[in-house]
Amino acid sequence: MSEYKHIQTAHCENGVTVSLLRRQGLDFMTEPLAFGLGSGLFYIHIPFLKVNGGPAISFRSMPGSIFNRTCKTLNVPVERKKFKSELEAEKFLDKQLDEGKTVGCQVGVFHLPYFPKEYRFHFNAHNLIVYGREGDNFLVSDPVMETTTTISRAELTKVRFAKGALAPKGHIYFPADSPIVTEEMLRKGIIRGINRNVRDMLHIPATITGVRGIKHTAKKVRKWRDQVGERQGGLFLGQIVRMQEEIGTGGGGFRFIYAAFLEEAAEILGNDQLIGISEQITKAGDLWRDSALQMAGIYKGRITSQKDFDHAADIMVEIANAEKKAFQDLGKIKLK
Repeated sequence: MSEYKHIQTAHCENGVTVSLLRRQGLDFMTEPLAFGLGSGLFYIHIPFLKVNGGPAISFRSMPGSIFNRTCKTLNVPVERKKFKSELEAEKFLDKQLDEGKTVGCQVGVFHLPYFPKEYRFHFNAHNLIVYGREGDNFLVSDPVMETTTTISRAELTKVRFAKGALAPKGHIYFPADSPIVTEEMLRKGIIRGINRNVRDMLHIPATITGVRGIKHTAKKVRKWRDQVGERQGGLFLGQIVRMQEEIGTGGGGFRFIYAAFLEEAAEILGNDQLIGISEQITKAGDLWRDSALQMAGIYKGRITSQKDFDHAADIMVEIANAEKKAFQDLGKIKLK
């Protein structure tokens, strides 16, 4: 296997997908392409789950789905495993590395020693790559960091077995073989990924998902000041901003990545209509950034009236309408 080349990306699972597939010879893979093939764009407000005491909101598909879908689309066989025993997890990782394999690991970020303290909180769906071992120190490529690093066996085991929601349980995954990907397979994969994203954002029959989910959250935001008080409502909004802007690029960032995917798809498929949709998605990303600024102002106590909460909700409704139109327009394009 050639010398490992670190690739920095905006989002961890995208980055792991890109790096692992490039190691298998798929040099065409980019972060936007991985995100689009994996139908990564999504929205869900999970009512029965709390993260750090606040609302659980995700701006992307389920952890692991981007890697899984991208590999399945390109006929890349995948090996993945979770463990009950820390010792068994360590032995399995050692064996893969001794065989020269590069692997992805799901971890919790709270105890990652190289993360800045302000970014360490209880979130267990972070992804990184382990590409080698020097004694009991492991060589780690974290796609959201500028450079590679090393962490000890004890440190790696601790984050691989972090407790709480989405506990990783030593989760390890990697491509099991090097595939041959034809241009036709890639074109079909792009179309499949787009159709799946249209479905996920528009047609899942649940009020907490897709564009309906964004409006669902907006209704909650309008009520929080009365229901839980100005301070607690602000904390809830601060949690949305954290989920949006700090946990894997979140709302705006994911929209910009998806817009870049549509630009790449337009070139590969030879369909300029996708450029117009890309511009619509970019505008939605801008609105998500406006939303984050408004919510952050409430969280920091600079603006705290009911009209400020209402304005935050109004921006979310505007986002929902913008994304609904973008995906409706995307669904009308005949792709081939």
